Amino acid sequence: MKTDIEIAQEATLLDIRKVAEKIGASEDDIEMYGKTMAKVSDEFINRLENNQDGKLILVTAINPTPAGEGKTTITLGLNDAMRKLGKKSVVAMREPSLGPCFGIKGGAAGGGYAQAVPMEKLNLHFTGDFHAITSANNLMCAMLDNHLLQGNALRIDPKRVVVKRCLDMNDRALRNITVGLGKRLDGVVREDHFCITVATEVMAILCLAENLDDLTERLGKIIVAYNYDNEPVTAADIKCVGAMSVLLKDAIRPNLIQSLENNPVFVHGGPFANIAHGCNSVRATKVALKAADYVVTEAGFGADLGAEKFLDIKCRMAGLKPDAVVLVATARALKYNGGVPKDELSNENVEALNKGIVNLGKHIENLQKYNVPVVVTINKFVSDTDAEVKAIKDFVSDKGCRFAVADVWGQGGEGGLDLAKEVLEAVEESSPNFKFLYDDDLSITEKIEKVATEIYGADGVDYTTEAANAIKRAESLGFGKMPVCMAKTQYSLSDDQKLLGRPTGYRINIREAYVSAGAGFVVAIAGAIMTMPGLPKSPAAERIYIDDNGDTVGLF
Repeated sequence: MKTDIEIAQEATLLDIRKVAEKIGASEDDIEMYGKTMAKVSDEFINRLENNQDGKLILVTAINPTPAGEGKTTITLGLNDAMRKLGKKSVVAMREPSLGPCFGIKGGAAGGGYAQAVPMEKLNLHFTGDFHAITSANNLMCAMLDNHLLQGNALRIDPKRVVVKRCLDMNDRALRNITVGLGKRLDGVVREDHFCITVATEVMAILCLAENLDDLTERLGKIIVAYNYDNEPVTAADIKCVGAMSVLLKDAIRPNLIQSLENNPVFVHGGPFANIAHGCNSVRATKVALKAADYVVTEAGFGADLGAEKFLDIKCRMAGLKPDAVVLVATARALKYNGGVPKDELSNENVEALNKGIVNLGKHIENLQKYNVPVVVTINKFVSDTDAEVKAIKDFVSDKGCRFAVADVWGQGGEGGLDLAKEVLEAVEESSPNFKFLYDDDLSITEKIEKVATEIYGADGVDYTTEAANAIKRAESLGFGKMPVCMAKTQYSLSDDQKLLGRPTGYRINIREAYVSAGAGFVVAIAGAIMTMPGLPKSPAAERIYIDDNGDTVGLF
């Protein structure tokens, strides 16, 4: 059986100019990064402004397990299937982070015969967007430390610097560091921290900004520290915003590549959904909606994280409304939730599946709260049995959802035709009754508790003293009407990754909270989740190399 990278390397790719023609773009409308990647121009985006919006289809999943769910694979395969049915559709998805590529999760280009290509370039440096974001964030940090050294006219309290440096790599040793050691001119000694690039507010801002002017305005609102009078100090105050915007002027333009079946794919932005808001850029989504009749987009990790943030943060800020939601699961993942060890998941076990399917049931119930049609799909594995598929189909039917089995990993678009037909019917039945989970006027704690009790199924929320004080301070500064961005483990509905299925009788523990004023939300960190991940005992980086033919091996 061929690996994902082998399939991608054998693919015949169209010149990106030919792909651009499928969205109505000429060679003058794109800036090429080689023959197979491009950025679309502001002029092209502006020219589409008066086009009618297409239909928006969100792809999400159950809580991820080591068995894999294949959310990106389904996203790409569904779009290829819709193209096979003669529909003008495109994908809008996130860019992969280097952290997971060299860690344990792997890349984010899909899999099998439903991939975005060029797979290697997409998963590695791509068009340089993440490097630009990293540079802009770290310029801001350098300017702040320089201000501290050069007289500190803003009276910044070095113990209350809240912005973190970043790196797009899993490096736990950088979570807590000390800077400024050495001679006096080497800087002010203080404790500092790193987060992964995809967790930065700069990444969130790039993904939520409507254009370069909006990006610049949002960057200026970033709270970098507090002064000795307990007042916020912003990026605008330390005079770094113009330079940050210069670094990001190309990064804010959406990227265009293609699927294995040569269909257009927008890939732009990449905040993680467990520690950030988990959605591709508003800009890419909106240009996709203007350029096609149907847009298939995804939100990171499980529906309790990615979908909730897509619906309550991205849709709220950008004025979007999904016309249907596709919820991805696998029989293997449901059996894992039912207690089956990973090495036994290929064996039929309907009893364990029925035990673990409650996780799928909770996600269905959550999505139905938003009044959008839900289509459940099983990402097919060879080991899936008829009895297991029937059990899932019966369960889903009882929940009032459409259902389809998809084999896009093995067959590409052809294997997603049944799913595409169900989605198209669901979209046609979609009503304009979409609603958010909570209102803007609720307090920050009320919003957190709404998500915790209604989406996660917790009995309530407990706050550390530090988190409670941070929330009070945020409200006193006028940030109380912002939506909340919950950071928690992706592996469980709870904040304890070991609680599988549909846990009950627990409380969510908020240990930290802070304002992302430029992004426009309040972050609440639950449990032990870290904003700078670490590498596993045996990272994927150990098995990635270049062979004698000059080909990359081991990337997945």
